Amino acid sequence: MAEYVSVPEKALALKPENLTFEEAAAVPMAAVTALQGLRDKGKIQAGQKVLINGASGGVGTFAVQIAKSFGADVTGVCSTRNTDILRSIGADHVIDYTKEDFTANGKKYDLILAVNGHYPMTAYKRALKTDGTFIHVGGSGAQLFQTMTLGTWFSLTGRQTMSSLLQRQNQRDLIYMKDLLEAEKVKPVMDKVFKMSEMEEAFKYFEQGHAQGKVVITM
Repeated sequence: MAEYVSVPEKALALKPENLTFEEAAAVPMAAVTALQGLRDKGKIQAGQKVLINGASGGVGTFAVQIAKSFGADVTGVCSTRNTDILRSIGADHVIDYTKEDFTANGKKYDLILAVNGHYPMTAYKRALKTDGTFIHVGGSGAQLFQTMTLGTWFSLTGRQTMSSLLQRQNQRDLIYMKDLLEAEKVKPVMDKVFKMSEMEEAFKYFEQGHAQGKVVITM
């Protein structure tokens, strides 16, 4: 964390006029990750059934809203304490993973974005349609390894596609998100704002893994 940072101009976009600086700070990494996972890797289309696993965190809350902006039917998976948040940002269906296993309820999805979770690839495969797509953007190291190995094998031997995302920051996608934010089709979900002097407390809180949306440091 630093008060001043030097970056290439092409890595920047103007702050959306309707956001505070704290809200704007919550956008770039999380929103662009969600956008690239859904649009570029997932090839999301209107009318598709999309599931976001880990939907209540920073990337997940953006993913739910971005998927809705594409016209998808969106299911969010989260814990009991976060179900109301997902409904408030437009999720069509909410699954509480403490009460229901979405990989075992018989429902099939066109696109699954795994932001968090520890399900094996075989479980995700079971929840995908015959020609469905699975994108790993976060979760356990074991899950990433399985995506790169077993997921690649499933992709080569069947019609399903299973892969991971390497997010690439760029100005075009920041401007795309700026337009969505100013049109109020997407809004940042913020959990807590910490002062610069509270840095240690902020990281301890974040590392617990239960943040509802984004944690922000303010100066």
